[in-house]
Amino acid sequence: MNAAVHYRIGARRPEAHIFDVELTIAKPAPDGQHLRLPNWIPGSYMIRDFSKNLSGISARDARGRPVSVRKAGKSEWQCAPAEGPLTIAYEVYAWDLSVRGAHLDQTHGFFNGTSVFLEVVGQSGGLHEVMIERPQGADGWRVATSLPPAEGTPALGFGRYLAEDYDALIDHPVEMGTFTHATFTACGVPHEVAITGRHRTDTDRLVRDLEKLCTAQIRFFGEPAPFDRYVFLVTALGSGYGGLEHRASTALVCARDDLPLAGEPAAPGERYRTFLGLCSHEYFHSWNVKRIKPAVFHPYDLRAETPTPQLWFFEGITSYYDDLLLARAGLVTPQAYLELLAQQITRHLRTPGRFRQSVTDSSLDAWTKYYKQDENSPNAIVSYYVKGALVGLCLDLLMREKTGDRVTLDTLMRRLWQEYGLIGRGVDDDDIPRLVAELCGDPLADFFREALFGTAELPLSELLTTRGVDWQLRPADNAADPGGKPGSAGDRPRGWLGARIAGGESGATLQTVFTDGPAQRAGLSAGDIVIAANGLRVTGGSLEKVMASHAPGEAVELHAFRRDELMRCTVTLSAPPADTCVLTLPADAQRRAHAEQWLLGR
Repeated sequence: MNAAVHYRIGARRPEAHIFDVELTIAKPAPDGQHLRLPNWIPGSYMIRDFSKNLSGISARDARGRPVSVRKAGKSEWQCAPAEGPLTIAYEVYAWDLSVRGAHLDQTHGFFNGTSVFLEVVGQSGGLHEVMIERPQGADGWRVATSLPPAEGTPALGFGRYLAEDYDALIDHPVEMGTFTHATFTACGVPHEVAITGRHRTDTDRLVRDLEKLCTAQIRFFGEPAPFDRYVFLVTALGSGYGGLEHRASTALVCARDDLPLAGEPAAPGERYRTFLGLCSHEYFHSWNVKRIKPAVFHPYDLRAETPTPQLWFFEGITSYYDDLLLARAGLVTPQAYLELLAQQITRHLRTPGRFRQSVTDSSLDAWTKYYKQDENSPNAIVSYYVKGALVGLCLDLLMREKTGDRVTLDTLMRRLWQEYGLIGRGVDDDDIPRLVAELCGDPLADFFREALFGTAELPLSELLTTRGVDWQLRPADNAADPGGKPGSAGDRPRGWLGARIAGGESGATLQTVFTDGPAQRAGLSAGDIVIAANGLRVTGGSLEKVMASHAPGEAVELHAFRRDELMRCTVTLSAPPADTCVLTLPADAQRRAHAEQWLLGR
């Protein structure tokens, strides 16, 4: 196969965090070749301006003569007419240790194609080839990627890789280094795990668990899987959490303590359970958003924002299934899943912005609000991940209730796969309600109107109770209480300040002051540093305890700095809100069976 567009990527100076990239175009445009770099990466809905890291661009023609290259926009370049092949060279600064960009040092290299590969405008539809070269001094390094290797490139080796077009090229991230590598097979499909960073992972357990999870998801949508091979690229750090989906792989960042250690109990602990949920989320995206996707993403326009009101479905429904499929794969018990669900409900109930923004508006505002949060965001916005997941929960339970479990959200997802994902058809804004009406014989118009476009509370307690799950709301024990379990603070009334507090020995910084809470009514604002309560010094670690030692209705005198000015105010504390959810399976066998029919997908 002859590719018209060739890339070479390596690094002469890994310690400078610079990838050296060379692009060769066999037949450049006669009137001068236009080039551009994406401004955002699919799955992360914010303009990233990757071009800010590109520098030193130059070009030469077939005879090695310089060709003029001028900037044609913030992320676009125009070459003068030249005889082909045309070669463009440039550098990419790579110091973004995230799943979205590129990172390089003496220990490893990682990149997404959106950060490093210029698009050859007018030739993005043909075969693309990339030569991945070993960085200078990188002895012992290997390559992990879902990009198909060209003939002659060894497994995990540096060499030539192929992509069917530019969109494919930028949808296969690359990790290089001395990573831990493990393999497994799910439904006949080879899977790989590459773990970068210091860790002591029980890789045998990890691949056993991932095999169960991936098998459950492939069977959920129906074999065959939509990829021939799949790669989990994991970067283990001291702290961190995040993931980004791709068509045949995912890039993940986690804390090394999230990974399983040898000798741990069979039931995953909270941290490992969180990591498995992250893997489940990104793997589910292989179907929902990578292939079943909004019509406005057919094709992606990576030059500009592409708002859609449907992120509640593509991110939120994925967030609904990520933990649920852990239970259906046998990795957590139904009760453990209800604990995770209760924590999700708790996060939602602790967001006053749910009364100010609908989940469809949240989807549309992802570019300007969700990905650009500030100190007032909890008061102003709702998460399309969290509320979207809870809308999915309600929709699933309503569909089951209307049809006696004959039609469920699972049914809808499989139909979307068959009628949209498999054939590359985009989902229009009104397709989901229309399909639900066809499947259930009921449009559920009132539910969709309020759940998607309104700001009233979702009918969570009613639907879960009807399904056989016991529901309880209680006050949080403390700021670190995530919910999901019975409280331990006792029944003594405790005072509540109405603010999120950051640690610090020099005082307690108020990160967020909740709308109409005691702190706001007293005149405190986000960013204020409280240094004393009733004349006694407080820190970030003690202010909450001091507030809890007082009863609701008591007045407390606070001294705080706003910028460099000392303020004094009197706060009248209130009772903490009952915003912490606990869900449990009932003792009654019939109600329990009714709940497990949903939980286990029977």
